[in-house]
Amino acid sequence: MSFNSILFKKKKELLEERPLKEPEFFTDLNLNQIVEAVIAGREYYNLKNFFYIPLNNIEEIEYRQEIMQELEENERLIKIIKEFSKKIEEMRRYLELSKKLQYKYNKEGWFLEAVNIYCDAVKHLYDELSSIDLKSKGIISFRQYLLEYIISPGFTSLLSETKKLKSELSGVKYSLLININSVTVCKYTGETDYSTEIESSFSRFKQREVKDYTQKYNSSTDINRIEAEILNRVAKLFPQIFSSLSNYCVNNRKYPDEKILIFEREIQFYIAWLEYTEKFKNSGLKMCYPVISDNSKEVYGYEVFDLALASNLIDRNSVIVCNDFHLKGKERIFLVSGPNQGGKTTFARIFGQMHYLSKLGCSIPGRKAQMFLFDRIFTHFEKKEDIKNLRGKLNDELVRIKEILDKSTPESIIIMNEIFNSTTAKDAIFLSGKILEEIIKKDSLCVVVTFIVELSSMSDKIVSMVATVNSKNPSVRTYKIERRQADGISYAISIAEKYHLTYEQLKKRLEERLN
Repeated sequence: MSFNSILFKKKKELLEERPLKEPEFFTDLNLNQIVEAVIAGREYYNLKNFFYIPLNNIEEIEYRQEIMQELEENERLIKIIKEFSKKIEEMRRYLELSKKLQYKYNKEGWFLEAVNIYCDAVKHLYDELSSIDLKSKGIISFRQYLLEYIISPGFTSLLSETKKLKSELSGVKYSLLININSVTVCKYTGETDYSTEIESSFSRFKQREVKDYTQKYNSSTDINRIEAEILNRVAKLFPQIFSSLSNYCVNNRKYPDEKILIFEREIQFYIAWLEYTEKFKNSGLKMCYPVISDNSKEVYGYEVFDLALASNLIDRNSVIVCNDFHLKGKERIFLVSGPNQGGKTTFARIFGQMHYLSKLGCSIPGRKAQMFLFDRIFTHFEKKEDIKNLRGKLNDELVRIKEILDKSTPESIIIMNEIFNSTTAKDAIFLSGKILEEIIKKDSLCVVVTFIVELSSMSDKIVSMVATVNSKNPSVRTYKIERRQADGISYAISIAEKYHLTYEQLKKRLEERLN
């Protein structure tokens, strides 16, 4: 089994390092907030690019799901990989340091340290991975690649040369003769270390702890000019060792294996996602790996929730309400109605989030789910009127929706939130009906959040979902979205509340006037 990538099962060209453009629907679905939270602290790896490229093949998605699940379930495995990443991060710091330092042998010494860390980290990673049972094809394939790499002539030569140089440099001993204005560097010839004898002689006079007047050695990564000159003279005393060091640095400039570095970058995608979702699991919420279908549009999700909203609610110690949904047979469209601030838009976002994250191979919010392998997601959320395009709000909405209808296919997902609020009810019903007719013809999956409950009965492809209120107090939202026929009552009450026209509100205003 040949290893290509821990993110892509089949051979794929490397992703460009330049940032890719964020998909248009990300903001509407709060996916931008989710991704920002996931990648926080890992900016070096440019993980955003991975979240902007959904997979279009079930085999590729399952490849990622398998790896993600194994990392989630095997604590030792993820610990091993995190330790490896720390070592590679340390290696990178030493390489950057080597480039920035001023003096030749100091630069070369830190380069040698970087290579030494790399060699130890790679060998240790293979040893650790070999000591555990692996299940996912991706990680098993990478372990095999590691074995082939560490027994290759290139790596064995690099390792032996690195250890030899480290040993030789550790054996370098020299003496310093320091006068007032001069420092003489010479080879160490076994001179007596009088400091030990002096300490032993004077220790008998010691009565209590005294201040330490010894000069502390400068452990900084950089050296000053005098230290650099001393090092240059030490190099002249041991020309063969330091010449070997210089040649070593030139010959091994491209020492890291490209696939291993790619692995270390790509594995951050999994680790970042698992660390992000740990917050939800610790709060009692469910995450699952969905079944993905490329031929059935029967989708479902149980105990689902909005990741971005849930994250904020957890931070505020607020209650998170989960919901269920399903489409079966010919059903294709969720028409969501109910009172304002009742969870309708959140439901629409959940549907979009779950489908998109499924195509990344990630776990998704919910106890159990089946998603459709869509080609594109289109969203239409209310936007402020833009005076620059010289179109009114209604005209602008129609232009945007026409673009969606022109570009979408039977495999697309369309999410529309509160359309045609800027026109009369009669016109809104007419226009919404015409748009739904086009979507029904396409057979696309769709979520429509609307106040027009009459639309729910225009086709057997439409499923009515209603945001419910407390039965005893209609002003209290439950945030539960139920699959049932819309009656418009809860929405009417909501509108009445908004304009202070409920019976209680009118009664109170009359009493105030009479008094």
